[in-house]
Amino acid sequence: MVEITVLKRPRSEAVETQRKFFKKTARGKVIKVLRERYLRDDVSCGIKGCRECSTPDAEALPEQGDLNHPAFPKGHYILPDTNVFLAQMDLVESPLFNPPMILLQTVMEEVRHRSLPLYNRLKALSKMDEKKIWVFYNEYRSDTAVVRQPEETPNDRNDRGIRKATAWYNSHIKLTRPVVRGQAPPSIPKVVLLTEDAANRQKAESSGISTLSVRKYVESMSNSTQLLDLLASVSEEIEPTKASAGRQALYPEYLPTGTLMAGIKAGELHQGHFNANQYNYLEGSVAVPAFTKPILLIGRENMNRAVNGDIVVVEVFDEKEWKAPADEVIDQDSTLKNDDVEDSGDEGEDEDHQLTAAESKLSRSESRSSEKQPTGRIVGIIKRNWRAYVCHIDSTSLTSSNSTSLSQQTVFVTPVSRLLPRIRIRTRQAPSLIGQKILVTIDRWEVTSRYPEGHFVRALGKAESKEAEQESLLLEFEVPYRPFGKAILDCLPPQGDQWVVPPKSDTSPEWRGREDLRDLLICSIDPPGCQDIDDALHARRLPNGNIEAGVHIADVSHFVHPDTPMDSEAASRGTTVYLVDKRIDMLPALLGTNLCSLRPFVERLAFSAIWELTPEAEIVNVRFTKSVIASKAAFTYEEAQIRKDDPHQQDDLTASIRLLNSLALKLKAQRMAAGALNLASPEVKIHLDSAESSDPIDVEQKEMRETNSLVEEFMLLANISVAKKIEDTFPQTAVLRRHLPPPKTNFEKLQDILMKRKGLKLDVSSSGALAASLDLCLDPSEPAFNTLVRIMATRCMLSAEYFCSGSVGKDTFGHYGLASPIYTHFTSPIRRYADVLAHRQLSAAIGYTPLHPSLHSKSHVDRVLDVVNRRHRMAQMASRASVEFYVGLALKARNEKEQKTLEASGAGNKSKQAAVTEDAFVIRVFKNGVGVFVSKLGIEGLVMFKQETQFDADNYTITIPSADGNATISVFDKVTVRIEVEKDKNTQRGKVKMTLVKPIDSTNL
Repeated sequence: MVEITVLKRPRSEAVETQRKFFKKTARGKVIKVLRERYLRDDVSCGIKGCRECSTPDAEALPEQGDLNHPAFPKGHYILPDTNVFLAQMDLVESPLFNPPMILLQTVMEEVRHRSLPLYNRLKALSKMDEKKIWVFYNEYRSDTAVVRQPEETPNDRNDRGIRKATAWYNSHIKLTRPVVRGQAPPSIPKVVLLTEDAANRQKAESSGISTLSVRKYVESMSNSTQLLDLLASVSEEIEPTKASAGRQALYPEYLPTGTLMAGIKAGELHQGHFNANQYNYLEGSVAVPAFTKPILLIGRENMNRAVNGDIVVVEVFDEKEWKAPADEVIDQDSTLKNDDVEDSGDEGEDEDHQLTAAESKLSRSESRSSEKQPTGRIVGIIKRNWRAYVCHIDSTSLTSSNSTSLSQQTVFVTPVSRLLPRIRIRTRQAPSLIGQKILVTIDRWEVTSRYPEGHFVRALGKAESKEAEQESLLLEFEVPYRPFGKAILDCLPPQGDQWVVPPKSDTSPEWRGREDLRDLLICSIDPPGCQDIDDALHARRLPNGNIEAGVHIADVSHFVHPDTPMDSEAASRGTTVYLVDKRIDMLPALLGTNLCSLRPFVERLAFSAIWELTPEAEIVNVRFTKSVIASKAAFTYEEAQIRKDDPHQQDDLTASIRLLNSLALKLKAQRMAAGALNLASPEVKIHLDSAESSDPIDVEQKEMRETNSLVEEFMLLANISVAKKIEDTFPQTAVLRRHLPPPKTNFEKLQDILMKRKGLKLDVSSSGALAASLDLCLDPSEPAFNTLVRIMATRCMLSAEYFCSGSVGKDTFGHYGLASPIYTHFTSPIRRYADVLAHRQLSAAIGYTPLHPSLHSKSHVDRVLDVVNRRHRMAQMASRASVEFYVGLALKARNEKEQKTLEASGAGNKSKQAAVTEDAFVIRVFKNGVGVFVSKLGIEGLVMFKQETQFDADNYTITIPSADGNATISVFDKVTVRIEVEKDKNTQRGKVKMTLVKPIDSTNL
């Protein structure tokens, strides 16, 4: 077996290096492998003015390097080792850190091997105009290439290569700046090796190479105060805490990787994602295939330093130790409010163990139902989910003596997410960061420390300011929101917004193979203010008595081509993210809101699905075609509904809407008869003051009209039809979407609640049985009860996901909620990347264009869809968080308005506080509170009780004693709550606070 890397120059002009070694195949056969590299001597050093190398001035490093570092008055360049990028990327990315940098090919390849996310950040960093970075291909230059020696580890070989490249640079600079007789000696800048590896520094120093640790380098910089905060605490230059030098361990050590893998393979240990409990910080769970219910982890010791989202390995306890989750809200802030930041890391071992004992007592809560599930403990971590988190500094962790000091101090930061633990950071900027949202990264979590340690990344702005809150929301849910770069914008049509569909011609590439559908009565129906119009529809009667119906989708794939920067960016973003007052686009606005958007009265390129249906909505045939359309109108749902219902409207366009509606009703009836689910989710409409201020002034429930369902039915029909076509044509790589049947155990609690509280049975044997039994979940005295049950049933479901058809069994293709055997997303390519892929596959399936090679690769499609699935989930959570934030602002505005009215009514009322009161349903009971859902506002909240209560976990009831008589509250009871807005300790922004008014006023207890 021979592996050859062929470089730019022919073999006759290159120096050859070889490496022979033996390799064992999967079948046990030993073969000889010969690897050859053809090296060259013209790989540029990248320094401006170098007489030996040719480098464009615009790309070159400055001739003298950086002259601002006091340790290198004659100028210098830095050459970072791999570990600098692995540990200190936040520092290197900072705009405050800008020395000219030499980035070795060896380092880039090692980063790619160790961490793909960091490699992507490094690639982006190397292309930033504001950074002075030269990528040097040291592996291809004959002076700097090294061959791995016998018995040498890959890491040692790379370290040697990095030292050799540094030494060559220093000698190369000297050779290109010789001493000229009669002139002053030239100023020779140094190339400084930055590394966090002490052994590598030692070897470099012994070879006469200038080398420093990152901390030593930064300490001498003029802006060191800000930069030192950016250093990760994993740096060896940070003194080990006293905790790690003799303190008693608070957590068990993790098992060795080999032991973990062997245990998983033998079925003795189990691997899964750690999920923190949002109501109780002392509990978490891990879902694994071996058990129908998640493994419950009770207590911080058993959660063993896991952070939400980590992939962990769990040991399950003996069945006699299994328990149910505690039915009690246990809040981290109130439990740990007196915890001292120094005691929790360096000293104060007694305090640590006192807190641990208190937490152990809380985690042994007896208020548990009889429904037990497996319990266990985490014994290892396979993959950390650590990233930058939005936090704020806990002002109580600043000591009074350090409240204004700029000396380094240790403080607690509280993450926005309640699913995360507090983090300890060292910073010199603590006093100036109080009251701000900041970004913090976790670096490590020692067995002797109660909390993880991290470092400050950057400040986002004042808490509760709209700008800071918007950015923190996007960061918290990892939504890419950077502006589109030049390389992406260069992919757009050069005519810009002047681009139009050219006149019809046989020679026009836009018209090649397209049908001219401009005369059809096509219209779009969307929410108010919609600018990125993906879809439009038409219907007309055929001479044979049947009906032609068409769905016309923006032809995004005409503008977004594979293997372009715009396509790569769209694949990375995955989806457009819709927030209350803004949209984070997947594609540049020129496409999304203009050239691709199916706006009325302009010609647009489309991809059309056209059916012939009987009057009873039975499909006779379907065809797909690229087309040119001209929409005749853009309606909102309300406008289309009014037009449809108005008997005076008898024009052809209105007739088309009515025809579409009649078909949609029959299509929906067919779906429901097949077992499709009619589920529900809370949706609200937030009224904003104006487009300029975007201040919310009120909130109300969204009204769902018949025309909403009209559009939905035809989009579902298009997606199902396209899914069948692309799967038939590309059975191994079709981009599809599925919704797996939920495990029956997911419904156990809801079934039990319905039976015990309402005497209703929920049949989950199939989607059809569930749909039928949901229809029977009625309360004659409460019309909203059925919707509530449907919302709760939706939460028992699994999430739908994109998948590659050849990667899973065909028996798992189905969409449970839609009761369809196959499904995809085709109808929204402006805002979903999966739809773009489906368009490319459909285009190839109808012979319009060849399929790009990447879409013939299962592994490629799998990788892309993994990203798209993750982006889709995060976008949904970001949207919900945005709604929650704006609902809080709207309620605050309503309270303030009512307060002014109250005060204006007379001096006697000035002390009385205005508050919104609304009806709510109890959806959960705890030992110390109830969870309620306010359907009118689409929000949930906790009503907490401070006094002792009588709690019946098995019957879902809580009895609150009071002077006026006991009040018993159960799940599904209707109550009245008072809604106010207060600052949340975690998010540092307005949070809805609820108190009970009826059947009992909890403020008087």
